[in-house]
Amino acid sequence: MDTDGISFHVGAMYSNQEISLRLNVGNAGGIRISVGAEGRTRRLVLLTSVPQARQARENPYHDRVEGNVLTYTGTGRQGDQELSGTNQRICEQKDNPFPIYGFLLTGSRRDAKLGPKRWKFLGLLEYLRYYQEIQVDTGMVQRATWMFEMRIHEEPTQVVVESDATLALGLAANRQAYGLEEADREIAVSVQGGIHSPGIADALQVELVRKRLLAYSPEQFEHLIRDVLINTGFRDVAVTRYSQDGGIDVNGLLSSEIWPVADLLVQVQAKRWLHTVGRRDVAELRGSLSPFARGCLVTTSQFSKAALLEASEPGKNPITLVSGSNLASIILRANFQIQ
Repeated sequence: MDTDGISFHVGAMYSNQEISLRLNVGNAGGIRISVGAEGRTRRLVLLTSVPQARQARENPYHDRVEGNVLTYTGTGRQGDQELSGTNQRICEQKDNPFPIYGFLLTGSRRDAKLGPKRWKFLGLLEYLRYYQEIQVDTGMVQRATWMFEMRIHEEPTQVVVESDATLALGLAANRQAYGLEEADREIAVSVQGGIHSPGIADALQVELVRKRLLAYSPEQFEHLIRDVLINTGFRDVAVTRYSQDGGIDVNGLLSSEIWPVADLLVQVQAKRWLHTVGRRDVAELRGSLSPFARGCLVTTSQFSKAALLEASEPGKNPITLVSGSNLASIILRANFQIQ
């Protein structure tokens, strides 16, 4: 199809047929590829959907948009996923900056009111990182999946298909402006615990707990962290006013039972995230701490290698990092009952 004059507008709605014809990709599947000379990817289309609250409780491993980051699950519905085929194509954008179009499903095909234009254009996507993750499917069977994190670019608001390759090159050239360090692309396996961590007695139980934590709202998650702190040796624990400002979420004092550091103020930031916590998040928490307080960043996801290095940087106030798997293990060891 001739692409002269064809464009996509951020926030506008499109049909499956329009996406397929205008971008010269297939009409089925969540990852669709347009191939150019010598088999190189010319452009790629990711189609995603974000679950409603009930769906998230039942299966939080649907893709998720958090701020300007899309966390996307690779293809392969059953068994362990492979980093090959269309999954591998996503990673290739780092070295071959082709455009990736992101579309979000806004409603079921059974909803006649929506008509065929059910896909909202999110904008061009920039590959950030990928990692392997153990998930539990609906049959309570563990399997390894590949997760991809993409930055959503809402600018430019209009993407002309004929010149999308030039736009992709421009986004790649401006990576440093967005503060993404190379070490932020790598996951800190030593914090996450790894896919098959020997330190976890029952990986299935750990993942089932983490799955339930992901279904909490951010505000509910902060109150959960308060309750876990109280249950594990803290006193005078209080949740700060919920403001989504990236500051301190929970304050607590170590009890006298932990006598060498009794009364130490611990300030916690709770991130109910599916996407990776990076270096900048750790640095911002350190800047929010009260004098002489110890900082702790707790997440339902994982940390980048750069975040781990920042947390233990010599000469700086150390920050304790607790990943989703770590938190689930703490909850299990403490026999703490979650909703």
